[in-house]
Amino acid sequence: MSFELGMMAAAGETGGSFWMPPEISTSAAGVDWIFYFIFWISLFFFLLIVGLMTYFVVRYRRPKGVEAEGAPSHNMVLEVTWSVIPLILVIVIFYLGFKGFMDLFTSPQNAYEVLVTGQKWKWLFQYPNGYVDENLHVPVDVPVRLVMSSEDVIHSLYIPAFRVKRDVVPGRYTKAWFQATQAGDYQIFCAEYCGKSHSDMLAKVVVEKPGDFEKWLEKASNFLDTMPPAEAGARLYKTRGCAQCHSIDGTSGIGPTFKGVFGETVVMVGGAKVAVDENYLRESINEPQVRVVAGYQPVMPTFKGRLKDKEITAIIEYIKSLER
Repeated sequence: MSFELGMMAAAGETGGSFWMPPEISTSAAGVDWIFYFIFWISLFFFLLIVGLMTYFVVRYRRPKGVEAEGAPSHNMVLEVTWSVIPLILVIVIFYLGFKGFMDLFTSPQNAYEVLVTGQKWKWLFQYPNGYVDENLHVPVDVPVRLVMSSEDVIHSLYIPAFRVKRDVVPGRYTKAWFQATQAGDYQIFCAEYCGKSHSDMLAKVVVEKPGDFEKWLEKASNFLDTMPPAEAGARLYKTRGCAQCHSIDGTSGIGPTFKGVFGETVVMVGGAKVAVDENYLRESINEPQVRVVAGYQPVMPTFKGRLKDKEITAIIEYIKSLER
């Protein structure tokens, strides 16, 4: 909790309480109410039981030299009381928890839908027009539905300020929704340990003011037309997951480094040699299992249909710009 509160403070999230971050979604108040209801009930009975136990130990301790007496018979009224009251409280807690869960699980029909992909170790957010960003931008006061999937292992998307936490599981879709009530930047964590860089799997929710979201999306979606190809490729390298496996400083990772690879001859599994040119790079992006560099595992997923031709060209131009 202290790490998360520290990260949120660094992101500019202020307010909240000792136990909870600020409430920035329509569902946050309901979640907090149930939390504090359970907390104060637990604290009350903890103090009551420990207090009575301490009092009875002191008040009714057996003095030295006095024989112990037999245990008293049971008290029906007392036993029924301490059974019925907890039962009623458990039923109330179950009802409130189930109602809160259904409210969080059932999104409005008119919600704005964003596709979310979790992978080692990055979040990617795809908008209805096809644009993909490494941070989640949403309009304020508009319900947003997240349709989430994983490329590799189980992740968990956690937005403390919105009280949203949902596992992202490979091979299936999970959903979550929220409606932000205040513009600003809010931290996203991965709450499921997913490997050595789990703690680096961070992103932000950028809640835009009314009218600003549409302007941002239009401008961001056209970056291929407004940026030099190599510069656009550098941006895609970061946002489309290339950086998680391919370094640009010459070090070897899950996949070969991009630094100085263009124009070189590399050895494939099986001993064949291939010149690294535009066609080879394009094939490696669309059909990565066809030819695998010796010394590496065939773990790269295909990006065929996921990257447009202009995006592939930009990535190739970026790789070409990385000199030895």
